[in-house]
Amino acid sequence: MSSARKITLILSLLLSAGCHAAGTAPGKTLTAFASEQALSSYLQQMQARQAALLREQQKLQRATSQYAAQYAATAPISPSAPPAPPPAPMAAKAAPAPSAEAAESVTNVQTAGVDEGGIVKLHGKHLVMLRRGKLFTVQVGGNALQPVSSLDAYAPGSDPSGSWYDEMLVDGDTLVVIGYSYSRGGTEIGLFDISADGKLAYRATYHLRSNDYYSSRNYASRLIGSKLVFYSPLSLDLRSKDPFGGFPALRRWRPDAVPSDFKRIAPATRIYRTDEEAEAGAGLTLHTVTVCDLAQRDMRCEATAVMGPRGRVFHVSGQSVYVWTTRRGSDSGVFRIPLDGSAPSALKVAGAPVDQFSFLESSDGHLNVLLRAEGQGDAMWDGARGRGDMALLRVPLASFSDGGDSAPASSYRALPGGGGYGLQNRFVGAYLLYGNSGHAGRRKADQAWPRQPLYAVRWADADSVQSLALPHGVERIEALGNDAVVIGTQGKDLHFSSIRLGAQAAIATRYIRADAAQGESRSHGFFYKPQTASEGMIGLPILGADERPGLSRPAASVLYLRNSGLTLTELGALAARPGPAPDDGCRASCVDWYGNARPLFLQGRVFALLGYEVVEGALKDGQIREVRRISYAPTAR
Repeated sequence: MSSARKITLILSLLLSAGCHAAGTAPGKTLTAFASEQALSSYLQQMQARQAALLREQQKLQRATSQYAAQYAATAPISPSAPPAPPPAPMAAKAAPAPSAEAAESVTNVQTAGVDEGGIVKLHGKHLVMLRRGKLFTVQVGGNALQPVSSLDAYAPGSDPSGSWYDEMLVDGDTLVVIGYSYSRGGTEIGLFDISADGKLAYRATYHLRSNDYYSSRNYASRLIGSKLVFYSPLSLDLRSKDPFGGFPALRRWRPDAVPSDFKRIAPATRIYRTDEEAEAGAGLTLHTVTVCDLAQRDMRCEATAVMGPRGRVFHVSGQSVYVWTTRRGSDSGVFRIPLDGSAPSALKVAGAPVDQFSFLESSDGHLNVLLRAEGQGDAMWDGARGRGDMALLRVPLASFSDGGDSAPASSYRALPGGGGYGLQNRFVGAYLLYGNSGHAGRRKADQAWPRQPLYAVRWADADSVQSLALPHGVERIEALGNDAVVIGTQGKDLHFSSIRLGAQAAIATRYIRADAAQGESRSHGFFYKPQTASEGMIGLPILGADERPGLSRPAASVLYLRNSGLTLTELGALAARPGPAPDDGCRASCVDWYGNARPLFLQGRVFALLGYEVVEGALKDGQIREVRRISYAPTAR
């Protein structure tokens, strides 16, 4: 069978597998282990299975080696083939060394009311920035623009080497820094106090057992009210004498911290599994959702975990965390883990989502998910990969049950287009929009890539799918109120196509920025500030077409566009000051994995965060012009 499985074949497999979810009474959930002893017995069974599998593999290897030796002794001598070229180096994150009102949000979030960890937040009259292992505050209230405070983003006296401090959230006067420590082996949660005058003070650090949460597309943390929500995978070592040593646990950091300080936060009665047997040889992962109450000064956390295969994509709605797990290509499961601590539920499904933007928990009580035939989740850079034909899954939330039921074949709707490298997708209003960038790997500025269609489908009904011809690739899809903008390159130019989403989807207008490319790929790099139902301002970091985006490059410029009834016009750009980067004496997290440039709109003012600079602009005669700038860079120690 071709590696790009056909959706029609997937549907036929589902039909033969038994699709009786529609007859399942609502309310069935996954079963937790009844006791620690029951969980221990299950793990012992898994250990025995893994040991038997290993013995079979060793026997096969010995038999293969004996046959190869016999063949080599009798086979005629022939010229040897040239050696295979070495594998290409794999891009990887270096290891071990390398609630404000929505109207004033500075983060481009996917779901209203669900804040995502980022590198810049707003606290009262102050911007708060997280960069290169340090926290900074800059006063912007009262027409000010003045650095106020800075502090290490890690515990005083701790060794930050081998740690990455990636995301930040603000709840009231509590500032939370999320990082991952390769040296300490888990997620690091730093709590800081921030005062009304922007002063920072360290409070505490906690360690949460987890594997590396990094994703080039998704964010690890969410804030819903005062609930800090994490998704973290934990691969279980079934060969260990103490498999419980890898279960979800939390400890408060102290200089002489030891592994025994970790305290389990997911007892057996909060660990769930389906009737699916673990895939032999593929390992077992605890997909863990941890909820911490920031309303208490001493953080309290509880975890819920479900057992499943390794590949995953997760999405956080206002009520639940959805974790989509994959095994053997298109054989998948989706878990729904409520944030109120009640029991999870699940469905057997087919295919794989692209990333968190592939999900919509709609107000009509359905889960809608865009799928490719094959995918491995969104860990690291896997979200850009995946392949095969595409479908839209639409199932009632009430159809989730104890994991024994499959989503019916009728809930999948085959879609056109191949889900190749660089697929972008987004639910905007009544529509699902998706399309490909048209190229893989590093962009060549002087190369014109093939034109790519933008597909538009109304996810709640059975209308036909529209294909809109764009003269550029689909590298970013963003909402403009109830409409959308699609951004991508063609040759050396950056295109912005506004999309009207009415009874039909239609291309409205196009703005072309000559000799330019996107400077940030993450969702937070873009921001749209609506001013009326049909007007607003767009901000996006850009580079010159001949520049190459990279983790060590200086900050980009931020381009601003006016949206007026979907007509896009340029307002100008705010640029970083040329010259070498300041020597900041960086000790940790010295690569901008989450970018370093952001457009900011605050109380009628326009800013650009550009590395260690905050630049303010003002709109005059239809153009954004620089008013002033400050540097908040620390000095080398």
